[in-house]
Amino acid sequence: MSDFNSGLSEDLSLPKATVQKIISEVLPKDLAFSKDARQVLIECCIEFIMILATESNEIAEKEAKKTIASDHVLKALTELGYDDYLNPIRQLLAQHKESVKGREKKNSKFQNSGLTEEELLKKQEELFRLSRNRLQNNGQVSPTTPTGVDNPIKSEIGIKKE
Repeated sequence: MSDFNSGLSEDLSLPKATVQKIISEVLPKDLAFSKDARQVLIECCIEFIMILATESNEIAEKEAKKTIASDHVLKALTELGYDDYLNPIRQLLAQHKESVKGREKKNSKFQNSGLTEEELLKKQEELFRLSRNRLQNNGQVSPTTPTGVDNPIKSEIGIKKE
């Protein structure tokens, strides 16, 4: 290992509990893994990450890019001789991209509402007004809200009863 890791600081480490969980999942139950062995494994992982990051950075710089992309990491793995890991990593990358798509759709819920920003602001102001009224009336439905409604706030903004 490099001289860098000989004085490995705590801020350049991996979570011990996470590493231990991975070790426990990989090794047979009857095999023990000492704390010293775990620490050596952590240091090796950090060294590997640093080598991979350095190689990825060099590839990105050659392409005049300021951001290291997943393609740079994949090329770095090839250049470092880790071709056997490319297919599983590509599969994980595809899964990750799929999960991110799902999150992006969830985040754009208000954008997909069909309402303008002005209409959304009006609804927000109305929700604040209803909330203040409820607070002032100790949680009771205000006389200005519809009666006989389970949740006047949801009703007011057009959310159907669940």
